[in-house]
Amino acid sequence: MLKLVLPKGSLEKATLELFEAADLPVDRSSAVTYKATINDPRIESVRILRPQEIPTYVADGLFDIGITGRDWIEETGSVVESLGELKYSKATAKPVRIVMAVPHDSPWQNVADLPRGVRVSTEYPEITRRFLEDAGVDADVRLSYGATEAKVPDIVDVVVDITETGRALIAAGLRIIDTIVTSYTEFIANPVSAADPEKAHAMRQINTLLQGVLDARGKVLVKMNVPADALDDVIGVLPSLKSPTVNELFRGAGYAVETVVPKNEINILIPALRDKGASGIVEMPIAKIIG
Repeated sequence: MLKLVLPKGSLEKATLELFEAADLPVDRSSAVTYKATINDPRIESVRILRPQEIPTYVADGLFDIGITGRDWIEETGSVVESLGELKYSKATAKPVRIVMAVPHDSPWQNVADLPRGVRVSTEYPEITRRFLEDAGVDADVRLSYGATEAKVPDIVDVVVDITETGRALIAAGLRIIDTIVTSYTEFIANPVSAADPEKAHAMRQINTLLQGVLDARGKVLVKMNVPADALDDVIGVLPSLKSPTVNELFRGAGYAVETVVPKNEINILIPALRDKGASGIVEMPIAKIIG
């Protein structure tokens, strides 16, 4: 039913892991194969291509749905339907940013300080030109084919580059002066396909599975038994992500309580629950959370 295109390159591993966790494993003959399959009746075919190309191909109707970055949607000016942000990137759940950076000792503090004719290197020439034009800066924008940060100051004066943590720019002796675009990975659809009721229903179902995996990341399920006289104290120390489920135990022996909590708080939470009277505490991993 749906033709799907997934990103190759820096997002590839994280995307394939997401689909695997969503019970939509991508099957291909080798790691360099561009054609793949997913054993799901809603997905007719899968291609794996550079994320730079994906927005245009989806907009043109070559694919019904795809995953790419908001940065490339903006760069290509593609008209696509957004099915939602997928909050993951190459290494973290944080968005990536397209930023403008200058040498650390540069006198320029923001885009308004840039002089006429300033030389700018970037893999995002269209985004950069629009940003500079809006700021009233007449610049010489040059397309970069990689290693953009290495071109300052000998070849260009300023770079516009993508960063997730900022560490590579700092290591290159650069300082960020502006953020142009904040970009999450995005689930997109061809507008015509998204207007088809059957295809739109399938898209929503796939998105539910993907979002369910992302919502579960960094969370665990905690289950425990609680005496009746300790219930309020135990509930009081639980994080308020979601109301806990409370069920009475057999023959009034207290209550069974379960709730979803952040994994990074569990080392503090379990001893606190024990101190408040909870027993039989069990921590369990979560594969998906479907709201």
